[in-house]
Amino acid sequence: MALKNTVLSRPAMSSAVTITCALGLLYFGRPVLEPLVLALILSLVISPLIRVFNRWGLGFFTSTVVSLLLVGASVAAVGAVLALQLVSVTKELPHYRSAIHTKIERIQELTERPFVRLAAELNAVSPLAKSTGHTAAAGLPRNAMQPIPVEIRTPVPAARDTVARFVSVISGPVGEAGLVFVLLVFILLEHESLRERAVRLAGQGDVSRTMRTLVHAAEGVSRFFFSQLIVNIIFALTVSLGLWLLQVPHALLWGSLSGLLRFVPYVGALVAGLAITVFVAAIDPGWTLALSCMALFAALEVVVANIVEPKVYGHSSGLSPLAVIVSALFWGTMWGPAGLLISTPLTLCLVVAGRHIRALEAITILFADTPGVSEAERFYHRVLAGSSTAIIEHAQAYLRRNSFARYCDHVLLPGLDLAMRDRALGLIDQAQQDRIRGTVIALADTLAQAASGSRYGAWRRRKVSLAEANIGAHLRHAREARLGTFQGSLDVPLHSVILCASLANDRDEFRTELLVLALREVCGDVRSIVLGQPQPEPVTEKGGLVGTAFIIYPDEAALDEWRVLAGELREYLPDATLVTIRHRTGVSPSHQSAVEQSVDIVLRSFEEGLAFVTPEKSSAAKR
Repeated sequence: MALKNTVLSRPAMSSAVTITCALGLLYFGRPVLEPLVLALILSLVISPLIRVFNRWGLGFFTSTVVSLLLVGASVAAVGAVLALQLVSVTKELPHYRSAIHTKIERIQELTERPFVRLAAELNAVSPLAKSTGHTAAAGLPRNAMQPIPVEIRTPVPAARDTVARFVSVISGPVGEAGLVFVLLVFILLEHESLRERAVRLAGQGDVSRTMRTLVHAAEGVSRFFFSQLIVNIIFALTVSLGLWLLQVPHALLWGSLSGLLRFVPYVGALVAGLAITVFVAAIDPGWTLALSCMALFAALEVVVANIVEPKVYGHSSGLSPLAVIVSALFWGTMWGPAGLLISTPLTLCLVVAGRHIRALEAITILFADTPGVSEAERFYHRVLAGSSTAIIEHAQAYLRRNSFARYCDHVLLPGLDLAMRDRALGLIDQAQQDRIRGTVIALADTLAQAASGSRYGAWRRRKVSLAEANIGAHLRHAREARLGTFQGSLDVPLHSVILCASLANDRDEFRTELLVLALREVCGDVRSIVLGQPQPEPVTEKGGLVGTAFIIYPDEAALDEWRVLAGELREYLPDATLVTIRHRTGVSPSHQSAVEQSVDIVLRSFEEGLAFVTPEKSSAAKR
């Protein structure tokens, strides 16, 4: 890819001035931006509920009002219950004071005892310790005056001061919550007007892209947030039930705290588990109950994070794990606790927008769970790096879900075409070419061994010399050594053999052997030959054994030679159907027409080749 097409080459995204201004706007504009962003995210959370009421026949305004009242009543009820629980915990803390002091003293004793003993041993052998002890034993001088003890007492605050302090503490959060609620109401009621304004700002020329972005944000992202809310509520109820069964006081409070903190990625669940463990350790004389609660919380978190969440709304949050941590660090630094709480949904909104807005594309590339490259491009990147182990492991996983023909059509051959294109442009040096060849040899040999063993799970890598430059010839010779010159018995029915033919060059022979491996997954008798070389007797004298003959689609430079050899193949096999497979697009019409005149049918992929030779299996798979 040329440098002018990369994200890093765009001045708007690489300008330090632009980034600095954006960071300054986020930091100093916090009083305005924070409640606005919170209201926007909450509107995305409530939108699925409004759509549900709309489907039930309620109008938009009625659905919005009902949703707001329902959500507000739920939040108020939960807040009242949690407030009562918190007051009760505060009243009961003095009863747990003795247990807390005992646990703290025990922990201090266990942690400080080695250091105290070490200090005592060092003081015992130190000359300075002896002189200090002698001075202390001598006591104070006879005429020294004894110090007068001084006691400082804090005055008891008046009732008016206490009320004023309490109001000042809660006025900030309550006022901000009220502002967020007002913004939320207007955003929900005027969402269509806001959408039209966004379209006008983007311009009439980008209406389609703008609408697509808004639809993804309003439906896909809101569905994720709503699903996350439901999962965390169920998690909170499950934790509360588990703690109640273990007879932990105020189980509902700690369960609700754990559900709320799960909105903070990674760190939230850890803090919630630690808080529950510390509280239980403080109220229980022993350690059994604390360890049981910690095990319960850890088991629930593992199940929800690795089983429930991927099934409900996909793997994680659509962000890479590192991106989640970085976004939490960034927004927490910018906007404090509120930024930490909304870091994941806010970053996810930016990632979704970056798929459609060019200026935000860099955020999508850096933070999305996938880097936005195709399977073929990923294969090419790995083969350039010589990561043969990663390539083979990916192929193993891919072939468990798909056919080998599909792997060739979508991963292997497009990836090698990228390598051939860059090689023609002089973008690959000799060391990289050797690395590519060695990796492809290892992959091809492993695939051939797996195919002969009929199971992809039992792959065994065998070292192949880099001197074996023609990989296709290497694979064909290995099969000929195992099965004979014509790679199988001649005692077969007429038209039962599928023959794959190629020209005598690296490209065609390699593609031919790949096609043989792909066809052997569904066909019992597939063999290969090289045109322009002495052919086995069954091809020249017993052509009736062959029912279908595949010949690799030629390059333009080899078209004339290919047409001559294709004509000879038709003379050898007059009753066989001659087929070629064209993967590439952009072939010139004259070249395509010349190829079509030499064969009976032109297919577009190995998968179509499999469907052509086994139509009954293909139709059964579709049914």
